[in-house]
Amino acid sequence: MSPVKAVLFDRDGTLVEDVPDHAAPDRVRPVEGAREALALLRGRGIRTGVLTDQPGVAGGLLTDADVRRVNHRVDELLGPFDVFAVCPHGPDDGCHCRRPQSGMLLWAGGRICAGPAELAVIGSTAADAEAARRAGAHGILVPNGRTRPEETIRADHVAPDLLTAARALLDGPPKGRVLADERPIQQAYRTGP
Repeated sequence: MSPVKAVLFDRDGTLVEDVPDHAAPDRVRPVEGAREALALLRGRGIRTGVLTDQPGVAGGLLTDADVRRVNHRVDELLGPFDVFAVCPHGPDDGCHCRRPQSGMLLWAGGRICAGPAELAVIGSTAADAEAARRAGAHGILVPNGRTRPEETIRADHVAPDLLTAARALLDGPPKGRVLADERPIQQAYRTGP
């Protein structure tokens, strides 16, 4: 297996607090551990990206400009990210990019020159994990308050938080169903062996 070259994060509910039909950049709040997880990955040369389904665009609740403003704020708070990928379609539009379809992941991976086996996707829903599986990427579910128990049960890999998920990817694809990392934080941030 190839080492992980890039990690794509679901935006709402995984990297930042979930605010439905998010149009206000001033409401963007990183989730606990997001900064540390991103710093850990970037410190090892692993590229990072953001994925977001925004059906509010298709429904007329948001504009493309609204989505760009929120993404810009996410980048200000947690970036720089190597790629942002947005699906502006509704659930019934039949697009190839809306998760659990794999189009958005494959597009984002191509933009940063990472093949599916070199990609990891971290998200909080079964759709994130399924999109990763369909793309041939590695998926890690980080449940939040809206993740259904059956989603957690079906996931190939589950981590209790973003930092644990990031640590699990440092030496390659995730190993084991429930990922845990009990190392002290100082040891986790070491760059040497």
